[in-house]
Amino acid sequence: MSKKRYSAEEIVARLRQVDVLTSQGRSVADAIRTIGVSEVTYYRWRQEYGGLKGDQVKRLKELEAENQRLRRAVSDLTLEKLILKEAASGNF
Repeated sequence: MSKKRYSAEEIVARLRQVDVLTSQGRSVADAIRTIGVSEVTYYRWRQEYGGLKGDQVKRLKELEAENQRLRRAVSDLTLEKLILKEAASGNF
């Protein structure tokens, strides 16, 4: 079975679909099988994207990307600072 990567919007839509199916009286396991993912995947998605809406998911992804970029910038600057400090002390 090939793996498929779902976008955040697709994940939120599938989580909503499971909610609708369970509200119609179907069991959670049947609803999960209907959307075509495993129970582990469903619960992982629900933990990460549980109460979010489409626009909130988009904003979350943007913030995560910005956070990654800022962490990389801080680590680069810290490394440069350590190199300059070592060069200034004359221990090279």
